[in-house]
Amino acid sequence: MRRRWLAGIFASSLIWALLVAIFSSDPVHQLWGEMAAVGYGLALLCVVAIRHARTADLAVGLSFIGALLAPLAWMASRGLEQPEVKVVAISGSALIHQGTPYADAAVLAGTTDPNQYNPYLPVMALFGIPRALVQHGVLTDPRIWFGAVFLGVFWLALREGGALDPGRWAFLVAASPVIAFELAVGGTDVPMVAFLCLGFAYLWQRKPVLAGLALGVGAAMKATAWPALLVAIALLAVRDGKRAIGVFTAASVGVVAACAGPFVAGHPKALVVNTIMFPLGLASVQSQASSPLPGHIISRIWPDTGHTVVVVLLALAGVAVAVSLVARPPRTVSHAVALLAGAMTLMFMLAPSTRFGYFIYPAALAIWLLAVRAGNEARRRQEEEPPMPDLDEPAASPRTIPPTMPAPRPVA
Repeated sequence: MRRRWLAGIFASSLIWALLVAIFSSDPVHQLWGEMAAVGYGLALLCVVAIRHARTADLAVGLSFIGALLAPLAWMASRGLEQPEVKVVAISGSALIHQGTPYADAAVLAGTTDPNQYNPYLPVMALFGIPRALVQHGVLTDPRIWFGAVFLGVFWLALREGGALDPGRWAFLVAASPVIAFELAVGGTDVPMVAFLCLGFAYLWQRKPVLAGLALGVGAAMKATAWPALLVAIALLAVRDGKRAIGVFTAASVGVVAACAGPFVAGHPKALVVNTIMFPLGLASVQSQASSPLPGHIISRIWPDTGHTVVVVLLALAGVAVAVSLVARPPRTVSHAVALLAGAMTLMFMLAPSTRFGYFIYPAALAIWLLAVRAGNEARRRQEEEPPMPDLDEPAASPRTIPPTMPAPRPVA
């Protein structure tokens, strides 16, 4: 990446962090903004002032430490976190001690605390197991494991997609406000978006079984990943045929069934109340998620009628996306990712309970696609260019080539 592009990235990140520190009303968010601004500022100064082959690596390292590692370690050691981190930790403890990560529907009927609900699917509870086993500590904080899984899976998604320098890309993206802000304060969406990218990377490589497994893991974390399965099936139907659809569907549905099936069979009502009714605002307690987006504003201004209108609009948007998948299905992974990012953006804008942090999905998908397309384009250009001559080998001169002598005639 060119120096001016890196400078622009760190300058934009610095502005983002300063805006969070100045205008956010959440103390945890403000703390991240203050610490991240220092990291981004040092990274920008490094890019502008130092001319060295390793300048980019040093700048990425400074931003990674200042915007992610330092804030995350500080907050984890002092228990500064958004409510969803505690929800995941409680679900991990409940999974170990009660055999289910969900509170009983009868118990939830009498609560006024929205944090008693667990809107995530069973795989998310695995991130809460370390704290359940070892209690509080930096290394047992769910956010540490969110970040570790993101780095590993996103790096693999970049490599499988064909991005150049996937390690550098992974650290640069993890240090960006798109991931670092979300991960330092909460982070439940961070590992899931990495599995979405990995699933589409395997689709890029035409590996439907591995794609199904990756997207199945994401779908078993949170229902937000389910639209990705439909987009992937539409792509496979046009590009690869029925057999690819069959193995992909079997792999993805198999993962979801294996992870969620036992809880559907044993505690169906608790699963429905926690993961469906609560996120849609149909439970007795409303989610605390809020933002100045159309869906939340309409639901807040007209609590009864407005909420119904928002749910209907959300359903109509889903139908419109489904119709577009049938009428004009995506024929390339790039088209599929763009369609998914647009559908998610529309869904988040219309959802009755939503946060700006949810836009991590379209943003991370777009960044992954950018890195992969750039890597593949660079390889294509390199293959099309003629090989360069060896500069250490002098060019042949006509004077150095001995003249061709006529062959002597045989003696009779």
